Amino acid sequence: MPLVRISHRAGVTEAYRQALSDGVQEAMESTVNVPTNDRFHIVTEHATGLIFDPHYLGIERTPNWVAIQITLRKGRTVEMKEALYRRIVENLAMQPGLRPEDVLICLVENDLADWSFGHGIAQYVR
Repeated sequence: MPLVRISHRAGVTEAYRQALSDGVQEAMESTVNVPTNDRFHIVTEHATGLIFDPHYLGIERTPNWVAIQITLRKGRTVEMKEALYRRIVENLAMQPGLRPEDVLICLVENDLADWSFGHGIAQYVR
């Protein structure tokens, strides 16, 4: 179960927010074996507080910059992760129309005992 956090600038439409979530979800399903119904996304908009270097590593970013943090169980190969990154930016370029330069992705890996889906139980280790 990945937990996805997507942060974006304030003032976008609900359709834009849904496209962010849909694009990330489809990419995870098609590249890192995430099941279809396994969607837990926290999408937040920020009027302030998105602080970034617009030129870091020679990548020119605009104020439309989006940060995507995906927490998931460890075990994916580097090739799978790179495929995920590519698919996310491809999807988000189509809908909602984000430039690939404006998409930052960070994966945070953990283990089976690091998840509780409810009831205070670590379901993956029981």
